Amino acid sequence: MNQVIEPILTRTTCPLCQSDIVLTWYVDNIPFFGEIVINSAHCNCGFKYADTMVLSQREPVKYTLRVESLADLDARVIRSSSGTIRIPELGIDIEPGSASESFISNVEGVLCRVEEVLGMVSRWIDEPPRTTDRAHEILTALDEVKRGVRAITIIIEDPLGNSAIIAERAIKQELTPQEAENLKTGMIVLEKDDLPESLR
Repeated sequence: MNQVIEPILTRTTCPLCQSDIVLTWYVDNIPFFGEIVINSAHCNCGFKYADTMVLSQREPVKYTLRVESLADLDARVIRSSSGTIRIPELGIDIEPGSASESFISNVEGVLCRVEEVLGMVSRWIDEPPRTTDRAHEILTALDEVKRGVRAITIIIEDPLGNSAIIAERAIKQELTPQEAENLKTGMIVLEKDDLPESLR
């Protein structure tokens, strides 16, 4: 029987309204990622935060998948908070930042996430016309990909090795130390010894 680990509660300040909020931390174990620490918080002002920190570190990795058919849209995508997603044909680079979150989805789900961001940009009236025009161009291209009439390449690079594309045609490569060093991690890397004893 697995030991139940009680969550740890810590206090911090809401970045929006400066009120005190509670961060909840707990350890879990999930396929592929292994042992992780999940933390979350919410504030009465509407601010919400959730993140997953992977306790293990693997070799820096790069996955590449050529998306050429509707079937390729179903390929599983595992993106850790240290993963960078690129779609070179469309000039899209999604790099991790301080609020990056892990997710498990598929190629179509990744495209939908990009569409949500571009949809907001395309409606901003104070943006230069070339910016909104470019957003509309990419939205059109993404729609063509989702209908199977345009091919793209999905690339995931992760200096901590915790991201992946799960598909037969996905190509996995190890990154050189220099390539890994040039990537953003968007996170604080924790060793187990750095965690409170109750979370180890």
